[in-house]
Amino acid sequence: MEKVTRLASEKGVVIFTKSSCCLCYAVNILFQELGVNPTIHEIDKDNEGREMEKAITRLGCTAPVPAVFIGGKLVGSTNEVMSLHLSGSLIPLLKPYSATLS
Repeated sequence: MEKVTRLASEKGVVIFTKSSCCLCYAVNILFQELGVNPTIHEIDKDNEGREMEKAITRLGCTAPVPAVFIGGKLVGSTNEVMSLHLSGSLIPLLKPYSATLS
């Protein structure tokens, strides 16, 4: 769990993904289209990936990937991110980490 929390707090926007996950790709593209370049950690390419996946689930993420952290805090997986975006609440969270959001 320590590795996940450390990595999640090192940058403003961090997404834990798996390289073959289409929802992970979609969330990453959404953030890029909003002018944010998230730090991506592909847990399937990490020797500690299984432990990281368990830690993400223990932190409260409904699905282990994508697990989105903004400002070191767990936002959630695809459903939570899309719900925030559709309600207009995602952009205010991302403003500190984007040069293009106004």
